[in-house]
Amino acid sequence: MTYQETLDFLFPLHRFGIKPGLERVRQLLRAVSSPEQRLGMVVHVAGTNGKGTVASLLAAMFRAAGQRTALYTSPHLVDFTERMRIDGWPIPQERVAFYASMLKEAVLEGGATFFEVTTAIAFTWFADEAVDVSVIETGMGGRLDATNVVESCYALITGIGLDHTDWLGTTLGAIAGEKAAIIKPGSKVFSSVALAESLAPVRRAAAECYAPLQLVGRESRVKVLESEIGRLVVDLQIGNKRFSRLEAPLTGAFHASSLALAVMVAVDAGLSEAVIRRGLLELSATGYRGRLEQIGSTPTVLLDVSHNADGVKATVDALLPFIGRYDGVFVLLGLASDKDALAIVRELLRLGCRFVMVDIPSERSVPAEELLEICRHEGGEGAAVEHSVGEGMRRLLRESSPQSLVLATGSFYLGGALLEHLRIGDRS
Repeated sequence: MTYQETLDFLFPLHRFGIKPGLERVRQLLRAVSSPEQRLGMVVHVAGTNGKGTVASLLAAMFRAAGQRTALYTSPHLVDFTERMRIDGWPIPQERVAFYASMLKEAVLEGGATFFEVTTAIAFTWFADEAVDVSVIETGMGGRLDATNVVESCYALITGIGLDHTDWLGTTLGAIAGEKAAIIKPGSKVFSSVALAESLAPVRRAAAECYAPLQLVGRESRVKVLESEIGRLVVDLQIGNKRFSRLEAPLTGAFHASSLALAVMVAVDAGLSEAVIRRGLLELSATGYRGRLEQIGSTPTVLLDVSHNADGVKATVDALLPFIGRYDGVFVLLGLASDKDALAIVRELLRLGCRFVMVDIPSERSVPAEELLEICRHEGGEGAAVEHSVGEGMRRLLRESSPQSLVLATGSFYLGGALLEHLRIGDRS
């Protein structure tokens, strides 16, 4: 298959939806000689919010140490190849086509899902390239997530929130239990979970696997010194080791716990302070995008792919100290139908913003008119509707001034469409 033929084969697999379970992905991996057993040192990352940041920070630090580092994340923003990278570089399109062709018969026989096939492609490429380290982000959950076929050296659990409740459970404890199931005998467990309800299942899973558990806030202490758009500076204490003025190109003090978690693992893995500092500053080389990323300057345009109420709350909290610098705040919002639209709109209204609601390029899009009605019901004034991300951004750029702040948020689908509209790419 060509690359385009491969995409035409892969994306319709979404019709199978989400089918939790590991047997289908194991069948795929057996068809390509079990690459999940040849991924080097595996760092497996699960959580509701922050897992992409933690995974990218770790990949940046291992790469800075000179280790051949694989990174698997989802979803992508613009191109499928973004999901799997080695030393920051996305998989070549011809390799995607090659591996998909190898897997096609097994995919058709087993009825595999899009994410299962994507995972098999990533693991096969990583193994063939003989990586030293594989940083693997789970998809939706943990226990029955397609990535949970790996044997990890490190199992990381980031913040837990109420998301994907139809599949993972309706309480923080239930969701944490699903995600903590990535913990296996032989893993070292690191977590930034703080709430007792979420932490209890993590503790229990670690104890059942006789896996040592280290926590941000217990084995480490982090203090935010400076927080600006695109810059976070912290002091971090890990045991007897102190890092003064660690800096990373992150927007928002809420990232401090993610930074601490990633550095704790790096220290345990034996990375030097100089390597850690250099890796943090080279975060963008991993393809890390869309987390309050500045993509325009007149007006200031920020892209944020937060897509649940907890993530949007953290975004709003991060921006509130800065909005006095601007003569107005404008929000481009599009959401998928499985999100709590009311809670998200309520969080964003704290910015005192004007909205343009848009449909996202997904069959699961909440209609823009529905978002408009929610906004009006909650007292939002001056909201408008456009039916594409590009039209919405054009409208905001017309209505804002060079001194305004424009936030585009709510969905990876929105983020990808906006980057395509603005033609803003990465190193791929």
